[in-house]
Amino acid sequence: MNFAFDLTHVDGRARRGLLRTAHGSIQTPVFMPVGTQGSVKGLVHRQLEEAGAEIILANTYHLHLRPGDALIGRRGGLHRFIGWTRPLLTDSGGYQVFSLAARRSVTEDGVEFQSHLDGTREFLSPESAVDIQANLGSDVSMVLDECLPHPSPHDAVRASIDRTARWAARARRRFLDVRAAPTATNPGQVQFGIVQGGTFPDLRRDSAARTQEVGFEAYAIGGLSVGEPAQQMYDIAELTAEQLPAGRPRYLMGAGTPADLVEAVWRGVDMFDCVLPTRNARNGQLFTSAGRLNIKNALYAEDDRPADPECSCYTCRVHSRAYLRHLFMANEITAAVLNTLHNVQFYLDTMRRIRDAIEFGRFDRFRQSFHQVWSLQSLNS
Repeated sequence: MNFAFDLTHVDGRARRGLLRTAHGSIQTPVFMPVGTQGSVKGLVHRQLEEAGAEIILANTYHLHLRPGDALIGRRGGLHRFIGWTRPLLTDSGGYQVFSLAARRSVTEDGVEFQSHLDGTREFLSPESAVDIQANLGSDVSMVLDECLPHPSPHDAVRASIDRTARWAARARRRFLDVRAAPTATNPGQVQFGIVQGGTFPDLRRDSAARTQEVGFEAYAIGGLSVGEPAQQMYDIAELTAEQLPAGRPRYLMGAGTPADLVEAVWRGVDMFDCVLPTRNARNGQLFTSAGRLNIKNALYAEDDRPADPECSCYTCRVHSRAYLRHLFMANEITAAVLNTLHNVQFYLDTMRRIRDAIEFGRFDRFRQSFHQVWSLQSLNS
């Protein structure tokens, strides 16, 4: 097993480290672009590599439905199937327990979904989520958990973390059996546990303790960025991170405005993913060093400046705001490509700046200057 995590610098609660996986090393704190179907929408892998992406995320549920994890396994695993040689993390399908609430039912055994593709019934259990991810051969696999919406009552969240803890134990037993098999797609695959508990501090502490009792290579903070206020998310992320081992990476799932990244790193989190840079790009919203820019605004129709004069991505080196607006208004596919390329580059550059600030002991100064532009109020309005 090639998995290891070494902290190289600490500045307050913020940490810089190196995460080693079977398919290469990752500098942390890290942002993982989301490639749900095995592809980051709008970009080819070469563009991701040139932007500096060291790991991407793919989704177990969606790949299981199409083209099928067994097919991918026969092709040699997800790395080979999609042509990505760097690390991969796969979600378990637990987020779909939240996002597809109208199309699923949860029992002690697992979750039954009605496929959004053809309406067929699909059943996902803690064990089958492990099996699917074993076929995919990702470097990091996630356990199946139950994610509740905000707000949910204390009793409901208590029942949910009890079920999540039981599922975690089942998933871990299955994972250890599968990894030991000589036919494993990726013998170096590791498994992260997920801490739930909503916005209740007592349940967060309980879930963190019970997840660690099962024993995983690392731990994720789940059940946030599901409707709660930003400051409450930061407070719960900090409280949960404090309950997790210092020598293991901490992954905040699904949270990802630029302010979220900075604030969560400040509170001791190491890994992030979010669809915002790609989804917002397709809707004409660019993230820049001066704040958010809605490229469809008529005031950019004759603006010859780049989207972000401080950005070195291809989009900003070559194209003007006027051209980007024209492409978006004309509904050209190229608009989504160029906007996504910029947004992903902005996120990855932000993480590089964060790592540098931690290394030189200047993260507090960086955080303050960052929020002069990216105020929490404007980002969450």
